[in-house]
Amino acid sequence: MVGSKAKGVFSSRKANKLCILITFMIIPLILLLVFTYIPFGKMVSFSFFDMSYTRNKGFVGLDNYIKVFKRKDCFSALRLSLYYMVGSVVQLSLALFLANILSFKIKGRNIFRGFMFFPFLISGIAVGFIFKFFYTHGFVLDTVLTTLGFKLENLPFWLKDQRINNWSLVATSIWRYFGQNMVLFIGAIMSIDAEMYEAAKLDGATEFQRFRYIILPSIKTIFVLNVIMSISGSLSAFEPPYVITDGANGTGTYFVIMHEIAHTQMKVGLASAMAVVLLLIIFTVTILQNVFFNRVMPSDDVEQKKHSVGGGIYK
Repeated sequence: MVGSKAKGVFSSRKANKLCILITFMIIPLILLLVFTYIPFGKMVSFSFFDMSYTRNKGFVGLDNYIKVFKRKDCFSALRLSLYYMVGSVVQLSLALFLANILSFKIKGRNIFRGFMFFPFLISGIAVGFIFKFFYTHGFVLDTVLTTLGFKLENLPFWLKDQRINNWSLVATSIWRYFGQNMVLFIGAIMSIDAEMYEAAKLDGATEFQRFRYIILPSIKTIFVLNVIMSISGSLSAFEPPYVITDGANGTGTYFVIMHEIAHTQMKVGLASAMAVVLLLIIFTVTILQNVFFNRVMPSDDVEQKKHSVGGGIYK
């Protein structure tokens, strides 16, 4: 009798836990369904129609997707993503370098972390306006350079000269996002057991060997995550070219062109097809990155066996 009562109490507790889990999960799932999956499904369906915000001219099948690859202002805009991909390499390298320094005990490291992370907290629109005036000819950047001895007439137009204007926008993205990458790297590095550093020191490992054989394999997951976010962000760059130059002078990225087609030209079907194509490209690039890093950065056990010679991993 007592056993059956205990069983009933236990089962009721399990039922309560299950009800609580379902209650806490159902609201986020409903929000995700309503604001993500249903709109995404609608966007995919729109891509098969010749339509605007006010009227639908009918089903056109794959015509919108064909136009994406035929129109120069659509698919060719992805070439500008190469600028941002190069910038993402610089961004990640800088973030990893600073994280490797600021993860250990140095004077004022918290202040430096705060200053470097602060740009990420600023609204992208605000950052765009800041750098719009920063790069304007004769304003902040030119004033600093003329103070250093450069002549104003010899300085380029940072936002008009097509040889450098995209690099100027890339520098804006680097300034804004490298702090986020740095903080993620710092969190991963600080989670490494300190005894591993002590063992490496006793083994006679150099700073580079400590980074190569301890830090880098230990932060593989965060490193790959940062790379994926940076490359995906490069393919979908929008705020700097839209706010600073409005896509003028050859700075219109894929997202800027898509925005113009959807909201200025009112071609919602074509813009939806562009969005689906971009999603497939990002998905493909993400898979290729995972395959690449699984080959280049194998698991910790494989890496340790590969480099352990004579009982010491650093020899």
